[in-house]
Formats: sequence, C-alpha cells, structure tokens
Amino acid sequence: MRRGHDFATAVRSGRRAGSRTLVCHWADAEDSLRVGFVVSKAVGNSVVRNRVKRRLRHDVDSLVRRGATPASGLLVVRALPASADATSADLMADLERGLQRVSRPRERV
Repeated sequence: MRRGHDFATAVRSGRRAGSRTLVCHWADAEDSLRVGFVVSKAVGNSVVRNRVKRRLRHDVDSLVRRGATPASGLLVVRALPASADATSADLMADLERGLQRVSRPRERV
C-alpha cells in the first residue's frame, strides 16, 4: 500500500483489533489485498523500526502464501513499542489473531 488515502480508509473507517505488540486495521476493498505498515519512532531507532517492519512483512507474506488472508481488502499493521522486544513467534501469533478478528464478516443483528 503506497497511497495515504488507502491508509486513511483502513484506519478511519475500517475495523480494528489490537494486541500487546500491534494493532490491525481492516477495510473491505473490491480489487486485491493491499498491506501497509506503520512503525513509529516510539518503537525504537531506525535499525529497530526497520527490523520490525521486515519481520512483519515476512509474517504477512507467509500468511498470504498459506491462504490465511482474504483475497481482497486493505490491511494496515501498526506496530506498538512492545513489538521491538517481541519474538518472531509472538509477532506472528498477534498478527494471525488480529487478522482473524478484523477480517471476518460482521454479523448483522
């Protein structure tokens, strides 16, 4: 995801699920799955932020390859400061749980 409009759509009008290490924002879209990452300076210096981004990108790619993500939508993954010290397994578990919670269809009441 490269356009600010896509980030704003997912964050402002989409669904949200958080955990200790990250927050997932999801908005339905028609065309394809687009993923963006937000890693602020609160997470750490540039080395730490880039490491967290690489780990999250790898985790999302593995979920896509396994077919564990919907075929289309906007996903924004916002890393929290705890993600700097989290293990890869913790990040993956939080990402899977967050994605499951936000991407399932809303139930009508």
